[in-house]
This record gives sequence, C-alpha cells and structure tokens, in this order.
Amino acid sequence: MHSRITIAGLNHRSAPVEVRELLAFRDEELAGVLEILRLEAGAVEAMVLSTCNRVEIVVASDSRPDLTGALAKLRGLDPAFLEQYIYRHEGTDALRHLFRVAASLDSMVVGEPQILGQLKNAYHVAKEHGSLHGTLDSVITRAFNIAKRVRSETEIGQSAVSISYAAVELAREIFGSLKGKTVLIAGAGKMSELAARHLHRSGATNIMVTNRTMSRAEDMARLFEGKVVDYAKFHATLPEIDILIASSGAQQYILGPDEVKSAIGVRKNRPMFLIDIAVPRNIDPKVGTLDNAFLYDIDDLQKVVERNVTLRQKEAEEAERIVEEEVERTIMILKTRIVAPTIVGLQAQLEIIRSGEMERMRGKLGR
Repeated sequence: MHSRITIAGLNHRSAPVEVRELLAFRDEELAGVLEILRLEAGAVEAMVLSTCNRVEIVVASDSRPDLTGALAKLRGLDPAFLEQYIYRHEGTDALRHLFRVAASLDSMVVGEPQILGQLKNAYHVAKEHGSLHGTLDSVITRAFNIAKRVRSETEIGQSAVSISYAAVELAREIFGSLKGKTVLIAGAGKMSELAARHLHRSGATNIMVTNRTMSRAEDMARLFEGKVVDYAKFHATLPEIDILIASSGAQQYILGPDEVKSAIGVRKNRPMFLIDIAVPRNIDPKVGTLDNAFLYDIDDLQKVVERNVTLRQKEAEEAERIVEEEVERTIMILKTRIVAPTIVGLQAQLEIIRSGEMERMRGKLGR
C-alpha cells in the first residue's frame, strides 16, 4: 500500500498562458508521460491532468519524487525556470487540493462543470495504461464522489459560468446585441461547442464552423443550423466575420496579423472581435496590435468571470466545508487501511499464542 500522494503542477494563478502552453499535454502523449513518471520519478501510481488552465501530475510513491525535474525533462525546459511557476502538495494538502479541483473550487470560474469531465478523462487514460491500481486510484474515485456531493448539496454550479460562456459575455459587452452578427468558430472541440451553444442562446443566428475534421464540423454546424467552412480556405471568409472564437487543437498559430489586417481592410475598418480560448494559443498575439482588431486570450477572460465571484462565494464556502469534512474522512479511511494488515498480523500471532497455551494446559490438566 503506497500512501504518499504528491501533486506538482501549475495553473492560471501560478503561471501565465505562455508558460502553461509550454507544458500542455495532448491525450496521445499521456501514455509516454505516465511511463516516464514511473521510470524517472519512481511513481508507483500516476495521473496527468492537462487542461487549458492547468497541468498537474498526481503520483503515489514510496519516496519523494522530483516532479518538477520530470516535467522539465518532458518538455526540454530548465527546472530552475519552471520552479518559479510550480506548486507542490503532499499528504493531506494533496488530498485537499485534489478534492477542491474536482469540486471546481480551484477553477478560474468556480463551479464550472468542465473540470470534472476533464479529471475523469485523465483518470480513464491513466487506468487504461495501468498507472492507477491502489491508494491513488481509490482517492481519485473518492474525489468524483465528493464533487457529486458538492453539486447536490450546494448551488455552486447555478451561478457559475464556463470560459466559453465568459467569452460570449465579452462579445455581447462589446457589440451590445449579437443579433445579426456573423460568428466563425475555429475548432470543433468541447469548448467550441459550448461557445456555440451560448452564442445561439444569445441570438446569434449566423454561425459558421471550421475544423480540420470535416465530419466533426458538420456535426456541430447541424446543432445550430450553421454553415461549414472548409478549414483550408477559412481565411477567405474572414472579411464576413464579426466574431471569431478560436479553440482548435493546433500546435501552431492558425491566424496571424497579415490575414486579419487584410480582412479588416476589406471590411472597410469595421471592427473584428477575436477570442482565443485555445492552449496553445491559436492566434498570433501580434493581431492584438492592429487597429480595429480586438483580441482576447484565456487570461483576459479572467476579468469577465470575476464579476460572478460574490454571487458564488457563499456556496463556495459551504463547498469548502464539505471538502474539509471529506479530507478528514479520507485520512481516517487511509489510516485504517494501513493499520488493518498490522491488526490481522497481530490476530494471527495471538491465535498462535492462544493455541500454544491451550495445548500446554491440556498437557497439564487433560481434556
């Protein structure tokens, strides 16, 4: 039984987006990462959580693993550079952090539901690759149950918004009404779909979708009676676009200043609003220096979502109380599991002594 649980990572509070995107892992990379954690950092169990707002490594081990060094090696970075952005939690603090993450108390938008799905995906990937099988497995499973309890016993999710919703709110703030505005969504992942749903509810009826995988773009466009744009030719549609939401999985910029400047010229300098909610970023930051181009990345959205903090604070406090209660309960369960083999061993030894004494007394006293 390996009870030392350690977490090392960075999030939207500890590191800017340009540092987070250096460490972001794609799903297909995780098997290799988990293997390196076992071999290099001595992890007995391991899980990697990689989202647009955080990258965290969670391990159970017999020793104190060098997770910062492992992260640095995985990405070819200087550990000293990473150290200034990394936080580390062990033991009780690690449990508390994991439970708070699952309950969305550590998210940029407190109460947003996406993080639980992302955590479950990380769990399934680790499980498939044999990296979860003991203490850490049971602790993460417990985190899911705690998140469910927080949802059912508080209203933390009622006033919460997702990053994609915050992006739409920002668009509405700049344009007033979204009716009549033409929107292009680049990327057909979950974040894009959520943004499209919020846009649709906000009155945007002219929604275009582009994605590397045409069938995925078609599926999403069908949800909103939108139009599919060929990914290879989407730059040609830019002059028609009022709002562009970029959330593709591309590892390099899909849009630069030249294309946007050209589009704004054709638009006769009508403003274009660009929201980049991808990590790594999809849009070259230089676009933000152009006249009539308003570019916001995921860190800028923090200013939008902070308005809801007061509304959610009371529910978050109740959720924190639940997490503390569950941390104490989990520690007791883990201690019981550690002590149980000792108790069983003592019982076996006592049984040997008892049997020996009974036989000795029978020899003296008879049956």
